[in-house]
Amino acid sequence: MRQGRVMTNRIIRLIIKEFLAVLRDRRSRVLLVVPPLIQLLIFSFAATHEVRNVRLGIYAEDDGNAARELIGRFRAIPATFSNIKYYHDLEAVKHAIDSQDILVAVHIAQSFSKSLEAGNPGSIQVISDGRNANAALVVQGYINRIVQNFVSEWSSSHTMSKKGHREMSTTLAPRMWFNPNLNSTWSTVAALVGILCNLVVLLITSLSVARERELGTFEQLLVSPLRPTEILVGKSVPALVLGLIEGMFMIAMAVLIFDLPLTSTGFFLLLGTIFIFVQSTVGVGLFVSSLAKTQQQAFLGTFTYLVPATLLCGFATPVENIPHWLRWLTYVNPLQYMVTLSRTIFLENPSMDVVVAMAWPLVPIGLVTLAAASALFRRRME
Repeated sequence: MRQGRVMTNRIIRLIIKEFLAVLRDRRSRVLLVVPPLIQLLIFSFAATHEVRNVRLGIYAEDDGNAARELIGRFRAIPATFSNIKYYHDLEAVKHAIDSQDILVAVHIAQSFSKSLEAGNPGSIQVISDGRNANAALVVQGYINRIVQNFVSEWSSSHTMSKKGHREMSTTLAPRMWFNPNLNSTWSTVAALVGILCNLVVLLITSLSVARERELGTFEQLLVSPLRPTEILVGKSVPALVLGLIEGMFMIAMAVLIFDLPLTSTGFFLLLGTIFIFVQSTVGVGLFVSSLAKTQQQAFLGTFTYLVPATLLCGFATPVENIPHWLRWLTYVNPLQYMVTLSRTIFLENPSMDVVVAMAWPLVPIGLVTLAAASALFRRRME
């Protein structure tokens, strides 16, 4: 009993020492709070899947009613097509795309209005700048939707059947669950909660042992009564606590600034998920810290892991888009589970059994990373 009490006291003293090492330094305090919050704000507004303020070119050979009305549809959406330029030949369009004056051009054929008035399909060509493939594809989708809606409405109002009744048409009525307005900011902010927590915890843990080596205090730890397991526990707990606090800051900003929907039950589910996720991330950070001899090496090791982990987490592109031979990495990437869980809890308000079914892989991942960090740490101490 007395031995256990002594060991607990040693660990608590080391935990207090780690907290003081992180919080006493003014630069460390600023690094923990300010950059993640700034990154959340910047990424939330900049890393959106929507394409706005598009530079659109229009080359209309037709001056009929239908062509003019269609052009009016593009002009009626200034938030998307803020800069519309008009051209009189294809050479001018080609030059505009070559010089990146426009991203997409719409070419309306000479017979467009006559074809629609006769009940035949009209001819429209969309020319895009493939150098910015993602934006060009998104804008093509916008244009296709505008043209299809226009043609459908034109046909309904101008085409009559032989019996004098309007032709019947099938109407597609899409319904979006969990994010009915397709607000991409909600999806982005929900994912960033996990990504920025991951960054903070990795930095705290990866620098802990490397900082001791640089300051020359690591040898003092080795000759102290502390065992390797106790040192690891003492360096893990502050990262867990600070990671949870950082997660609460992120959740508060997501709800108060970006109006993400989150119930009280969802808050506690999300906090529990962050706790399990931070445990798995602590193991990765301690593993990097055990390998690094300097803080610079720890920084490089952190970002060597962080970049592929972020690319393979489903934040920018769906996991299903990743090739099969590479997709297995997503199953051992804790960030992939955190991003999915964060979006689900924020936007879906799931029950606890759904969250547990999605979150359980984080437990074995955390055990493996902590065991690997512990084994490497023991080896480096020998």
